[in-house]
Amino acid sequence: MSSKQALRKELKRRLAALSAEEKQRQSLVLSRKLLKHPKYVSSQRIAVFLSMDDEVSTEEIIRDMFKRGKSCFIPRYLSNSSHMDMLEINSLQDLEKLPLTSWNIRQPSDDCNSRKEALTSGGLDLMLMPGLGFDLSGGRLGRGKGFYDTYLRRCSEHPKGKPYTIALAFKEQLCEKVPVDSTDVFIDEVLYEEQ
Repeated sequence: MSSKQALRKELKRRLAALSAEEKQRQSLVLSRKLLKHPKYVSSQRIAVFLSMDDEVSTEEIIRDMFKRGKSCFIPRYLSNSSHMDMLEINSLQDLEKLPLTSWNIRQPSDDCNSRKEALTSGGLDLMLMPGLGFDLSGGRLGRGKGFYDTYLRRCSEHPKGKPYTIALAFKEQLCEKVPVDSTDVFIDEVLYEEQ
């Protein structure tokens, strides 16, 4: 088992031990922290992940983005590949109408062509990053599909360049050192509840 696989296993175990209440509590702490963050306040075009059960909930953040009139982009993962697009959604109602994937996450359907993709419509200012594990020097351990690393490489070829990246992490997801290789993209900042 590679060091990445071993760490993924350990992190999944730690996350499985977290109660729903504790995940909710930390998610609220982190949402409030992000909503005051200067990068969030000044960003207009933001990509945000729709959270799975073992990830920090982004619901409050998405609500706030619509309240403040920011442009909200969410992932559409293409199955059996590492290709992901960030497509614009226009309201909470718009989001609630989207179909559910096999991971129980809403995303625009594969044949939806009417939505703006972030990179073809002006780039991104900020990207909120999911992941399984993080270290404080910006190392990130994803789920092994490479969606975000591939997308951020596409961003760096955009005239606007790579967006500022912030990971939202439960304390339990912090590691001393995440094993990274040449294809991994480092994150600008990891947001977590400090003691």
